Amino acid sequence: MNRLPRLLIAATTCTLACASVGNAQDSTDPLMETLTVTASLREASEMETAASVSVMDEALIKEAGQQHFESLSQLVPNLNWAGGTSRPRYFQIRGIGERSQYEGAPNPSVGFLVDDIDFSGMGGVATLFDTRQIEVLRGPQGTVNGANALAGLISVRTVDPGDSPEFIAETTLGSDATVGAGLAFGGPLGEDLSYRVVAQQYSQDGFRDNSYLGASDTNGRDELTTRGKLHWEPSENLRVKFTGMLVDLDNGYDAWAIDNSLTTLSDKPGRDSQRTAAGAMRIEWDLSERVSLLSISTLADSDVLFSFDGDWGNDDSWGVNGPYDFFSTTDRKRNSLSQELRLSSRPGAELLSGTTGWVLGLYALDVEESNDILDTYNGDIYRSLYSEYQATNLALFGQLDSQLAERWNLALGLRLEQRDATYSDSQGVDFEPADNMPGGHLTLSYQMAPLTRVYSTLSRGYKAGGFNINPSIPAERREFDPEYLWNLELGLKTAVPEKGLRGSMAVFYMDRDDAQVSTSFQDDPTDPLSFTFYNDNAAEGVNYGLEAELQWDFAQGWTLHGALGLLHAEFKDYQAGTRVLDGREQAHAPSWNYNLGLSYHSSQGYYARADLGGKDGFYFSDSHDQRSTSYSLLNARLGYQGLHWDVQVWARNLLDQEYPVRGFFFANEPPDWIEKLYTRQGDPRQLGVTLSYRY
Repeated sequence: MNRLPRLLIAATTCTLACASVGNAQDSTDPLMETLTVTASLREASEMETAASVSVMDEALIKEAGQQHFESLSQLVPNLNWAGGTSRPRYFQIRGIGERSQYEGAPNPSVGFLVDDIDFSGMGGVATLFDTRQIEVLRGPQGTVNGANALAGLISVRTVDPGDSPEFIAETTLGSDATVGAGLAFGGPLGEDLSYRVVAQQYSQDGFRDNSYLGASDTNGRDELTTRGKLHWEPSENLRVKFTGMLVDLDNGYDAWAIDNSLTTLSDKPGRDSQRTAAGAMRIEWDLSERVSLLSISTLADSDVLFSFDGDWGNDDSWGVNGPYDFFSTTDRKRNSLSQELRLSSRPGAELLSGTTGWVLGLYALDVEESNDILDTYNGDIYRSLYSEYQATNLALFGQLDSQLAERWNLALGLRLEQRDATYSDSQGVDFEPADNMPGGHLTLSYQMAPLTRVYSTLSRGYKAGGFNINPSIPAERREFDPEYLWNLELGLKTAVPEKGLRGSMAVFYMDRDDAQVSTSFQDDPTDPLSFTFYNDNAAEGVNYGLEAELQWDFAQGWTLHGALGLLHAEFKDYQAGTRVLDGREQAHAPSWNYNLGLSYHSSQGYYARADLGGKDGFYFSDSHDQRSTSYSLLNARLGYQGLHWDVQVWARNLLDQEYPVRGFFFANEPPDWIEKLYTRQGDPRQLGVTLSYRY
């Protein structure tokens, strides 16, 4: 028996033992109340939600986060991200998820929502200022979110308007020329109307020195987040919520160096910018004493520019081996429009003698995307591609939540989704794929005690099929089929108030059918931009593991936090060209990750927190066998919170650990053109102070 199954058995035994302790408790404690999970069809407390989910509230986000969701990712079991952009856009949950989109059509495996607006594959918008809650649901969300949530869902909720006037001002100063300023204010505009306005500007140099240009800001970040909310409640039965946002990320991109260091040689640094205007309208209407209607309408318009120095050098650095000067630009425009309608039973109006609540819904999503790709050599365009993509998703979904007995509950969900797409480009490539995809879940839960619940879930997720656009790929290999995923999960959530303990654990086994695998190969070793990107269906993929989280208030003001993810993810019976991947681990799927945190809050307002988190090494790609190294990062924060003022001194990567977040293996150095591993390093140590005023 290998190490991971032994660890799974040991952790399961330990957690079940804790459950027996929690089972002895018959009373609840207000201090042990949990947060509400909002990203499911029916809102429920974290303890009552029969799913593997991490919920980070506003207090935790302020104590452990720094500017972007990326800084909180190490707190979440079995969550990873790809560092090929200035901010993470692509995430992997339980080893499944995209790492990039260089060409073709968007087809995400991990859903990403901000205030109900779908930003899957565009996670760069997840800045943290004035964020209320973040939920990470692991495992397929086939009933709730369908094709964009094969592996899981990340849902971000920002702060809503309040019932009383509020004013918040925040400023941040830090190393690497970090400067941030944010403002949030709002309150009532009358008896039935309230508002909130948010604006934040953040900048830093980007942790790179370009020795050729003598500049320290070629990889810099310049990020503007603005948001407005308006809540209208004309009656106790009707609530209308408007959200509008403008996010402008005007970031540099000069993250790669020939020697894999933090000192670059690029003569033409790139850009990684995203300007998004988006809005949402949420209508909650109690139609009668028996039925409620929820309507969610969203739209988003994004302009994304991604460019980079293809050779990472300059004429002087290449010397006699020059001229050798490549540059690539991708101009992406994406527009999306969605509408969701849900009818649901109200409390006291359940079916079958009051035992079964129900939800019935319709969902429509229209996405249009264009991509203009230009590659230059010595300043001249030598490769171009212009493409247009449009897809329409229509779904019918429903869920029954039934109380079988006093402590037994059964949930049955089903979703049927159809996607029709069209694609055309300047190479004469045309596709019109259409997929019909079913998914859902069956969940049985048992309330062992008021503060202890066990559950078992069988769920099916899906992801739409797609196509390869390179004409050199044989016609019979150009299209690939949808992927389906069966997930079997056993979980436990428990709390022991008198001991200050709260914990959760889930063990899971996922079987991937027709798993979609992305590989690439370099066509010309003398051209660092000459890659063919290829997607194919593997015969099978198997992902299994464990997720556990623990919070222990072991002394007055002192809390120990822990999170652990264990994962085994491999391919079965799959060969990509001449590469045999049968039995090999899937890319960006570390076999373990952890976080161990300690926090202190005094009655006088002083507080402190330290988090040590890390992950195992993982394969950078399914195209080669190069791996990252395992690493651990230490983050710390000291602060004081008064009636109106809050001051924090913080450190990210306090020990200045070197660690890679993305890796490529290809030829990029004349005159020998030897394939080599190039890695992008994560951010080094950063120190800063944040001062906020609240009234």
